[in-house]
Amino acid sequence: MAALTKSRTLIYNLKSKLRSLGIVPCHNYPTSSSTHHRPTPSRPESLTNPEAILSNSATLFVSRHFESTKAQTHLDSHLSYDDQVLDFPGGKIGMTSELRFISESNDRRVPCYRVLDDNGRPCGDFIERQGRISFYVTTIGEEAINIASAAALSMDDLVFPQYREPGVLLWRGFTVQEFANQCFSNRADYGKGRQMPIHYGCRKLNYITVSSTVGTQLSHAVGAAYSSKMDKKDACVITYFGDGGTSTGDFHAALNFAAVLEAPVIFFCRNNGWAISTPVSDQLRSDGIVVRGQGYGIQSIRVDGNDALAIYNAVHEARRMAILEQQPILIEAMTYRAGHHSTSDDSTKYRSIEEIEQWRKARDPVTRFRKWIEGNGWWNDHEESELQLRNDVRQQVLEAIQVAEKLEKPPVSELFTDVYDALPTNLWQQEKLVRETIERHPDEYPSNFPW
Repeated sequence: MAALTKSRTLIYNLKSKLRSLGIVPCHNYPTSSSTHHRPTPSRPESLTNPEAILSNSATLFVSRHFESTKAQTHLDSHLSYDDQVLDFPGGKIGMTSELRFISESNDRRVPCYRVLDDNGRPCGDFIERQGRISFYVTTIGEEAINIASAAALSMDDLVFPQYREPGVLLWRGFTVQEFANQCFSNRADYGKGRQMPIHYGCRKLNYITVSSTVGTQLSHAVGAAYSSKMDKKDACVITYFGDGGTSTGDFHAALNFAAVLEAPVIFFCRNNGWAISTPVSDQLRSDGIVVRGQGYGIQSIRVDGNDALAIYNAVHEARRMAILEQQPILIEAMTYRAGHHSTSDDSTKYRSIEEIEQWRKARDPVTRFRKWIEGNGWWNDHEESELQLRNDVRQQVLEAIQVAEKLEKPPVSELFTDVYDALPTNLWQQEKLVRETIERHPDEYPSNFPW
């Protein structure tokens, strides 16, 4: 855990520096007194008034919020477009350094909010200032979305994930050993071995268990957000999903549900260009996902998903708006799935290796963030060896895997519990059949599989 502790300390110090530079928001929005909250670092008195800071500089974040979902044409018309245009899957998009939530369609494609360019330099006017488990899904290329969005949330905010957000859970305190226990479905797995690997969940960390069914978590998130609203909690709900999830009926039902009930929920879409092997161009004809929010009266924003600072700013502001204004927000993060969809997939069958390598090398979010840290003199290789840090983390993971692999599996009876107070006849018969099958074919089951 030493490496994780060092990482948290580094990020905490960075957030303090960012606030002092005016690069990330300094809003004081309501939060509960949860013991998990990190203390707010002190800042100069001038930073307590964002309007004063922004009066002579470019808009870094939304300093005025919309009173309704009516069109704000006079605001949208002032959106500035930076010179750089990036070719995301689905078409080219201009970049902007303004954090502005759109409320109606523009004549050209909605710009993508960013803070850092591909070389880790601030952009905009403020620049002066082994087969041992059955299945696995990676987050290669989407690390900024995981960590930066988690950092912008409160521990009291409920998270309804898809299956590519383990970084959010890691940020909240889930240990490497807990991750390994779930992947190996041992007796320490909170899901009692009933789920596929990487389907994490943790009640104490307000992280709802992952469901493989695409899009179902969206409506659940809205219901939870409406419940939070009725209880007058100073918290919101965030739900993550991919571009493929927007092609389901659950997506549209959830957005309409949230808009009508004015539920404090953040819809976070990871538009990584591919729904397994289906490109985004085969899924929709509209300008991506961001414009869909307008049809339901939901304020929306498109963000560079490989820019950690932009992600943090957008989620931070979306959370403030959701809680104070009691309304849903849609965020479309433009990124790229640099890994295969899962260990069951070979993405080179439907996209070129050159395309994958271009994104992994030239637009890697971790590399971009590191360049920005180095440019500010906040990373010193002499103080901490990067190689040693990587080795420490790798060793920690290997040890957790060894422990998880040796722990016995949950008992067979756990397959049938936690649904009915008294086991009905049909489930009792199924349990009996399972036990008889194991007895007839003992070689087909793990030796540490308790009956």
